[in-house]
Amino acid sequence: MAKFAKLLVTGADGFIGSHLTEALVRRGYSVKAFVQYNSFNSWGWLDRCAPDVKGQFEVFAGDVRDPHGVRTALSGCDGVLHLAALIAIPYSYHSPDTYVDTNIKGTLNVLQAARQLGVAKVVHTSTSEVYGTAQYVPIDEKHPLQGQSPYSASKIGADQMALAFYRSFGLPVGVIRPFNTYGPRQSARAVIPTIITQLAKGNRKIRLGALHPTRDFNYVEDTVAGFISFLESDRSVGEEINIGSNFEISIGETARLIAELMNAELEIETDDVRLRPEKSEVERLWADNRKALERLNWKPAYGGMDGFKRGLARTIEWFTQPDNLNMYRPGEYNI
Repeated sequence: MAKFAKLLVTGADGFIGSHLTEALVRRGYSVKAFVQYNSFNSWGWLDRCAPDVKGQFEVFAGDVRDPHGVRTALSGCDGVLHLAALIAIPYSYHSPDTYVDTNIKGTLNVLQAARQLGVAKVVHTSTSEVYGTAQYVPIDEKHPLQGQSPYSASKIGADQMALAFYRSFGLPVGVIRPFNTYGPRQSARAVIPTIITQLAKGNRKIRLGALHPTRDFNYVEDTVAGFISFLESDRSVGEEINIGSNFEISIGETARLIAELMNAELEIETDDVRLRPEKSEVERLWADNRKALERLNWKPAYGGMDGFKRGLARTIEWFTQPDNLNMYRPGEYNI
């Protein structure tokens, strides 16, 4: 039984947001999907949503940087899952000002509107990038925060703004912190789609950035389940909670595993343009997910090497369908 009369999902047109919107509708929620306004009248990935979900949610086109539009979107909703953000790290080197406007000011707009309207629950989306390179592993929620890119700095600011509204005004908000999510619909700026699409197009020499950093990859269904558990839990308000697989693997090993699953020969060429500045590279991420189990009763269905292989197989299956693959440009570097 749904615990909220109506939910707003910001960033519903994106990778995780579209999957979350579908899952919430299937769970019986009334959902308003906040998508970024554009002159093409595109709803992003929701234009290609599953048939059983199509037409079962409301759409609001706007911009989280506009406080009036955010308040209008949130009117009539008693819960909000705030995912809208600029997330590409390389683009944050290029245009950091837009990250402050979207990620910090956009979050402030959501928090202000939620406070004014008496919203019952705000789920604010963080990122594992706020931890920077692991100072110890696995990384729990008490790990120090370190802005190693303008993107991560903006997300630290947004997270702290959300927690400040909880501590200052009693706003029922919590911070969910997904580690590296992957799966169908992910942007080509992310490493797993980059590897799959280059191999799927027949390239045997693929271009990547640094191969040694490690990541804790989370299949999108696990991330979405984490969001729903966070939303419905009475023990998530005022908390920061990691959503991660508790499994660490390097980028190089990931590339070799994908090639193996695709029965492809692989040669990796380092592309300098894909390398982060030395002090900006996050060298190691590995999630401690015990708090999610304790507070949310959440654990990954795709954890460990076996789970990672299963998640990759499903991801490869989606990306190698011609209609999906044709939406990507493997030969170009997407910042």
